[in-house]
Amino acid sequence: MRRIEVAGPQPYAVEVGPGLLACARVPQRQVALIYPEDLPAEVVARAQASLSPVVTVAVPARDECKTLAVYGHVLSCLAAANLARDGAVVGLGGGAATDLAGFVAASYLRGVAFYTMPTTLLGMVDAAVGGKTGINLPEGKNLVGAFWPPAAVWCDTDTLASLRPEVFREGAAEAYKHGLIADPSLLGRVLDPEFRPGGALLDTTLTDAIAVKADVVSRDLTERGERAYLNFGHTLAHALEAVTHHTLSHGEAVGYGMHYAARLSRALGGEDLTGHTLAFLRWQQPAPLPDLDFDALNAYMARDKKADSDGVRFVLLRALAQPYLARVPEGLLREEFEGWQADVRALS
Repeated sequence: MRRIEVAGPQPYAVEVGPGLLACARVPQRQVALIYPEDLPAEVVARAQASLSPVVTVAVPARDECKTLAVYGHVLSCLAAANLARDGAVVGLGGGAATDLAGFVAASYLRGVAFYTMPTTLLGMVDAAVGGKTGINLPEGKNLVGAFWPPAAVWCDTDTLASLRPEVFREGAAEAYKHGLIADPSLLGRVLDPEFRPGGALLDTTLTDAIAVKADVVSRDLTERGERAYLNFGHTLAHALEAVTHHTLSHGEAVGYGMHYAARLSRALGGEDLTGHTLAFLRWQQPAPLPDLDFDALNAYMARDKKADSDGVRFVLLRALAQPYLARVPEGLLREEFEGWQADVRALS
């Protein structure tokens, strides 16, 4: 088992290794367990056996759970079960389920303890660490939420064996992103055949990828500065998710979004890193994109969380591990969008 410490006002540990669901324990006597309805029954059973929840709520899979309606339903279930303020909410599943569970924990009775048990690569590398919780609105992704750090995170790598190969590759986008913005040693390892469930590089690569995010959020929990760098590729990615009504997965959207950000970085004088982002897309094999309209996407990008009263800011790279924030003229955004579309069409 490997352990990563996350510092800050509410420090906690992320544990990585096999068999962690069976040995996870929380000090609270009352526990609410929230998980996606498509999670394998044996995974749910292991969590229930270790936690003995007083209420268990199954929610729709993936981003279908991150709605105001589902959020309200879960809160009502906790209230009906009389979950007390000294109780805890545990999010089990992928990043969408843990995002929802965290927001429930942050807002129910004005805040109860929160724990996460991510079961996907995407959830382990990204969503479970850092305390960002929230849900989506029709107007955009993650527009409602709260910073609510977990008390502990258990990444049971045994759960990754149940993932379809394309779902594992989807989650690798966040690990590859951490290589681009902070730890270039991750780039080759993520694309290595041994980075897979049960593979020789799984635990060390996963731990190092999590450590990148842990290091950043330890210094900047509420995204006042460098935490924004973790959104490399996400400005376009969230727009792609919105215009495709979330039929495009988050990890696939991030893969596409990283290549767009690499093109913008090059256009503004940065090192040409498009070879890296294209190599990742070839490895990831994301779902083909429909015909896209720049103006429709740009409307969603304008509501990006990094935007301020002066407009949208993109996370770009001067070189590997040298991220920065910049405003990009709309004319350049449109021009690079055309080149980006040509690049991704050539992949299929």
